Formats: sequence, C-alpha cells, structure tokens
Amino acid sequence: MTPAQIGRLLSLFIPLTFLSFAASAQDVTISGRVVDAQTGEYILGAAVTVDGTTLGTSTNVYGFYSLSLPSGTQNLTWSFIGYTPVRQTLNLDQNRVLDVELAPSVVAMAAAEVEAERSAHTESTDMGKASVGVETIKSLPALLGEVDVLKVIQFLPGIQSAGEGNSGFYVRGGGPDQNLVLVDDAVVYNASHLFGFFSVFNPDAVKDIEVTKGTMPARFGGRISSVLDIGLKEGNARETTLSGGLGLISSRLTLEGPIVEDTISYIISARRTYIDVLARPFVNPEGAFAGSGYFFYDLNAKVNWRASDRNQYYLSGYFGEDVFDFRSQSADFGSRIPWGNATVTGRWNHLISDKAFITTTATYSDYSFAFEAQQDSFTFGFRSGIDDRGLKSRLTLYPNPQHTVRTGIEYTYHTFLPTEFYATSNGVDFDLGEAIRTRSHEVAAYLEDTWDISDALRVKAGLRWSGFMQTGPFTRYIPPEDADPLAATSEAEEIRYSRSDIVATYGGLEPRISMRLTTGPRSSFKAGIGRNLQYIHLASLSPTSLPGDIWLPSSDVVRPQDGTQVSAGWFRDFGKDRNVEGSIEVYHKWLSNLVAYAEGSQPDDNIRNNVDNNLVFGSGTSYGAEFFLKRRRGQWTGWLGYTWSRTDRVFAELNGGLPFPSRYDRRHDLSIVLECTLDDRWKLGGTFIYGTGNAITVPSQRYFLDGNLLDVYGPRNGFRMPAYHRADIGATHTPRPKKGRVRHGQWVFSVYNLYNRMNPYFIYFGNEGNIQEGTLDIQAYQVSLFPILPSVTWNFKF
Repeated sequence: MTPAQIGRLLSLFIPLTFLSFAASAQDVTISGRVVDAQTGEYILGAAVTVDGTTLGTSTNVYGFYSLSLPSGTQNLTWSFIGYTPVRQTLNLDQNRVLDVELAPSVVAMAAAEVEAERSAHTESTDMGKASVGVETIKSLPALLGEVDVLKVIQFLPGIQSAGEGNSGFYVRGGGPDQNLVLVDDAVVYNASHLFGFFSVFNPDAVKDIEVTKGTMPARFGGRISSVLDIGLKEGNARETTLSGGLGLISSRLTLEGPIVEDTISYIISARRTYIDVLARPFVNPEGAFAGSGYFFYDLNAKVNWRASDRNQYYLSGYFGEDVFDFRSQSADFGSRIPWGNATVTGRWNHLISDKAFITTTATYSDYSFAFEAQQDSFTFGFRSGIDDRGLKSRLTLYPNPQHTVRTGIEYTYHTFLPTEFYATSNGVDFDLGEAIRTRSHEVAAYLEDTWDISDALRVKAGLRWSGFMQTGPFTRYIPPEDADPLAATSEAEEIRYSRSDIVATYGGLEPRISMRLTTGPRSSFKAGIGRNLQYIHLASLSPTSLPGDIWLPSSDVVRPQDGTQVSAGWFRDFGKDRNVEGSIEVYHKWLSNLVAYAEGSQPDDNIRNNVDNNLVFGSGTSYGAEFFLKRRRGQWTGWLGYTWSRTDRVFAELNGGLPFPSRYDRRHDLSIVLECTLDDRWKLGGTFIYGTGNAITVPSQRYFLDGNLLDVYGPRNGFRMPAYHRADIGATHTPRPKKGRVRHGQWVFSVYNLYNRMNPYFIYFGNEGNIQEGTLDIQAYQVSLFPILPSVTWNFKF
C-alpha cells in the first residue's frame, strides 16, 4: 500500500471517527491523577479499569486519566506494576474528579496488576514498543559499574549496538541519525560520553524510558527509524532525600525534595568522572605526557510547580560535556577535543476540562564539537554543532471510552554549523574561508485517534504533515564542471543568498495506521504501516558513530530522507497467571535519499566548500523477524530476544552501483537477560549477547607502483569481522538498615566480559615478508578493548 493510498484510507476513517463520538456519548466522566504515595510524583501508564467490563483507560505521561461511563454504581480499580491496587465503589450521578495515590508494594502481584500487564502487552495497538524499568537497568551488570540506559535497551530485539565500546544504537537497520532521542521533549543529538563508551543519561535522574521501533504515533516525527523517549524525575514532593553512588571511574549525587510540600518540588542530579583527578598525583609533571587527561560530567535539574488542580509548570535542563586533552612534551604537540550537549525544557500543562488536556512546551537544544591541535607555534582546528529552538502544543481529548484523540502543532528553528576551520601561526590567521552556517525552519501538524471499534478490534490512525525550509544567509559553492568534484578550489562559483532568500523547501504527508485484533483471551494480532520524513542527516567518515560526525540539513542538494515501514506480529500471554509474554514480529523498511561521503573524501575537502558537495545519495531496504519471550514476575525474571535481519544499501557512485550490506547489517542478534531475587538483601543479574560481526571494507591486494605502496580494496562491506559475544554477571546487596538510622546503603558487584572474550574493536592490515623475495603478504590484525573487568559500586540514600 502506497502512502497516497494510506492517506485516502485515513480520509474515510476520520469522518467515521467523529460520527462515532456522537453515537457513543456517555453520561458521566470521572477524571483525575494517579500519584506515587511516597514521592508524590505522577505515575505514567497506571491502569484504570471497571470491574466486570472491558472498559478502562491508562494515565498519560503526566498521570492524568479520563473515563466516561454510564451513570450509576461502578466498581473501579487503579493499578500499576509494583504498586498496591486501589479499589473503590462509586455512585456516579455527575462528573467527578478523583485523584488516587498508589503505594509501592513488595508482595506478589494481585489479579488487577496482571490484567494491567496484559492490557499493555496484548491489547494495545503499539507495534515494536517497549519500556524498561529504571530499577531493572540499575540491577544489571555494566562496564566498570557505570549503569547505562542505552546499553540495556540494546538487549531488546531489533535494537543493536554499534560494537564494542560504543553506546550508539541501530534500530531495524537504520543509522544512528535516524533515532529520535528525547529528554523531556528536547532533542539530544549525541547521546554518548568517552567516544561512545557510556551514554549521557544519568539513571538517578531518569523516571521512565520508552522506545518505539515500529509504526510511530503521528505525534512523533523528524526521524525515520525509532523514538527513544526519556522522561526525567519531577523531584520528591513530600520529603528531602540525598542519594548517590561511588564507582571506579565516576561518582553521582542527587538531591531532591519539596520547596512547598505537594506543590513545588525540585531535583538536582550530577555525575563526574575522576580518573584525571586520581591520576594527577602519580603523573610526573616533567614526563612525556604531562598535562594529558580526560573527564566528563552531567548535570540534570528540574523544578515542578503544581499551581492548581488545572495548571502545572515544569522547567528542566540537562548539561553535559566531555573534554579530552593530549600533550606530548617531547614533540611540543598538543590537542584538545571538547564536545557536549545542553537542553532546556519549559512546559505548561493545563486541564481544560475533565475530557481535554493540553500541553505547551518550549525547548532549547545545543550540540557542539571541536578539535584543536597545536605544535610549536602552529594551531589548527575546526568546530561543528547544532542549535535548535522549538515550540510545540499538544491537545488530548477523551470524548468517550472508545476514543482517545491527540492533535498538535510543532515548530523548530535549526541553526547548523557543519564545519568551521581555523589556523594560526605566530599570531597570523590563515584565511580558510567563512563559516557556512545554515538556517532552517521545520514545522508539523498532526491528528491521531485510538478507536476501539469493538472489544476485539482497536485501530490507531494518524496523519502528520511536516514542512521544511532552508533560508539565507547562505553561500553555495559550485566547483567547476571539469574539476575534481571532491576538490573545492578558489575558482568555484559562488551563489550567495541573503537573509530573506529561500534556499530550498520540502514537505509532505506522513500517514500512520496500526491495528490490534484480539484472537483469544490471551492473544492478539497486530499490524501497522507508516511513512516518515527526516530533514536532517549525519555524514560520517568513520565506520562507527563518533562525536565528530557532521550533522547537516536538507538543502538544494540534499533531499529529505524518506522511510516507509510495514510490520505485523502475534502477541500472547502464557502460563496460568499470564506470567510469561511472548511475541513474534516481522517488518520491512524502504529507505530513500540516504547520504554517504563519496569515495576518497577527506575532512579537509570541506574547507572553502559545502559539506553536501562531497556527498553521494542512495537508497536501502531492511527486513527481518524478531522473537521475544519475557517472564515478568517471580524469583526469576528476565527475557530472551532474537532477531534475524538483512539490511542493504544501493548507491550509484559506490561499489559500482551494486547492492552492498549496510554497516548496520547484522544477520543474527541474540540477547538473554536474567534476574534472580534471593531475598530482600540479595539480587543477582546476568546478561549474554551474541551478534554477527560488523561488515567492513578491506584491501584484497597490495602492490608497489613507482616506489609507493597502493591498496586495491574488495567489495564494499564485503568482509565480516568475527562475531561479537559476551557474558556479564552482577550481584546487588542491600543490607538491612539498622534501627534508628536514616541512611540506606547498597553494594553492586559486577564482572564485565566474564569469559574474557577478545571481541574486535577494529581490524588493521600490515605487511609480512619481503617484496624483493616475492614473499610479501597482507596480514590482518585485530584490536580488542576490554578483557574481563570486575567492578564495585556503593550506592547510598539519606
């Protein structure tokens, strides 16, 4: 089915939706919020059900629910996983607002909680959507004890890691730039520290994590592969707490509490590595590498003001930076590489009525990267980055139990600095051309409805329109036709656009539709199809995602990426108490207007040139099957995921125009996650991962010409690195607090790479033998990073 056909289908669906509003109007509406009884924070996804019926709803990300019911006596239950359910018998003769507090529970789940889990797994229309609890993330073993949100989601089927020591993730064959990463609705462009070894998300500040890899809801856009939506904690509204942790390479500290109890709360959470501080006393100040070092830090802050029952305001921010310094005293050489993110979110939630909820959000996002090298009196460097300022408004309507309608508008102003080069010597600045910033406007509007057509059939249909416009001031360099297209020279023609000029415009409809058909009391079939447009691109000369990769917008040369995905799956609960969930999903993706650097491109090709002049364009496909089995409750919990997939690319200017495996292609991917709760003091955890080796391009021949050694490369990505596999184990010990003490402690022990597997980080090639003797041969050498690594972390809370 083409996007145009989907649009025609939606044009029929939407009028039927509004007709159904009138046909199924109810008499009484009960609404309110569900909060955590200990902290006062809102609970996302809490189930509100009517006993003995199929009627029910769940809370949104702000804890709000609305349910329209026939008047009369109704038995309602509010429940959420890990909390004690609340049941009330209500005589509903008029609209009513009822806020409910749920208390955390450590006892076995009640039937209502089981039903809530079943609703999330088999009854929703969500395709390829998953959430991972923060407590689960904290309990799993991690590299050097550093708990990592991105590493854990990579254990889910269809989500793959970039390789050893890299926190980049690839979803169903898509690239790292095709994932929309949000922190409190603000975009994060680079989600890693230490060149990809750790993610930027401090788990102490994270409240909820959701990842969507299938058909996206219409309210999300701007990327064609996935959405990783991370919400930050609001801060404890009832008591002040201080918590943190001491690890081998970093420490964390979080302070949260009320300014005005149940009205204004705050949270401040910070993390910093201290390898540079600890190593400083042991470094010889006269040594060869004195002055070298590395550190990163994160700072999360949020203030939450519940001004009234109908109005709430948030202000949150994230600030993080990496700084790497290298000094060689003997060579009088030094380099400095800083990079980091900053995001700010301001949000106003307003309850219009018991059936209407509106959220207005302003966001700021900044990402910057710089490199500077100095030797003697000569200095050379470059900078790149993105600055985003956005505004969005979202309206949610609950007209009746059969419908949940969402609509909204969004606007983002992008400023890109792909590359800015500079050089000086003895105080003299070299002219390397002006910094070519690009400015663009991105807008979107959408409408989506979740419609329970019957008890068995639920449909979620949405239509999104997005538009993009690049404006001046801007300079377009056009190399001469007879020149090397990769070489920018002073003879290149220039086209200059003023501030009021439009350089390029794009736009289009992005229809999405998904459905769930219940096939029995414990099973359902789901299917979905959707189109996504992406107006920004990531250009990389490296085989892995690195901070120095260049972000650039669509332009008069680069068209928007276009992706269409079709997926279908079968979902079922197993066991007498529905304690085990299983699913099988298949998908197929078509991608167009993909970008890559042309053969032979080098970073200095961007000097006095537009980056997109060095790019070539192509298309791709990805398809596969995902298998998932999860045990949710009991002493032993965990999951098993397996993905079989294939991802290909076709570029007319690469590989002779023949299809080749994408570097994100991974035929087999297996992950196992296990947790065992021994008692209230000890919890054990273990993980295992196996993946087909990455596809890389290697030289097939090497020969001498005029005294120079030349390489002849084989097919693009025609060689597979050895398979990646690794097992990790961990144990968490929580001593019983002594009577009268307010301090709570916890020890986390872990072993990374249990059986010391030397997984490949990269492969390089050298020569063996002698050319004069005719024994010259090419040899491949593997570089590995991490052997077996034990670690210990102490967590505390006051």
